[in-house]
Amino acid sequence: MTVVLAACTSQVGGQANPSSTVGGTDTSGTPAPSGDPDNPFASMNPCSLLDQALAGQGFPAAVPTVADAKESCAANKPRAGDVSPVDLALSLQPGRGYKNNVGNPSQASEGTVHDRAAVEEREPQHSPGQCGIWLEVKPASRALVLVTSGSDTANACKLVEGFAEKIEPLLPKN
Repeated sequence: MTVVLAACTSQVGGQANPSSTVGGTDTSGTPAPSGDPDNPFASMNPCSLLDQALAGQGFPAAVPTVADAKESCAANKPRAGDVSPVDLALSLQPGRGYKNNVGNPSQASEGTVHDRAAVEEREPQHSPGQCGIWLEVKPASRALVLVTSGSDTANACKLVEGFAEKIEPLLPKN
């Protein structure tokens, strides 16, 4: 299966919009049921999902991120010889559309991962070696997959496309 994003040329416009988070977590980082039918991630744990997608690829167990432990987890594969380290993060964001809050719209393109609408953004934080994919999860949510690897943005995008292909089937169906 391939990611169609690489062939897309349409840019994503937009500006940062405030958003709210639905639901909470317990002390283990597992999302608590929110009672909100619009939260497709209410029963999902982002660390478990990331671990499942990364099985057998040399990553340690995913851990909640410091900045957003309620919605996000990360895993780091250390440098191996000539291969740059890979930092991978997954954030399950209810109530935020996949086109919202694109930080570097001039470097973003729309496409699909499998049949799911997505936006790929090169250097989302204006830093070389970063690439992210925002996957649509209906009714109005998204899963963000972000890779940082050395300073090679093209390689980071290739990596994030591969990880997004593994994560996409594990997400709630649209």
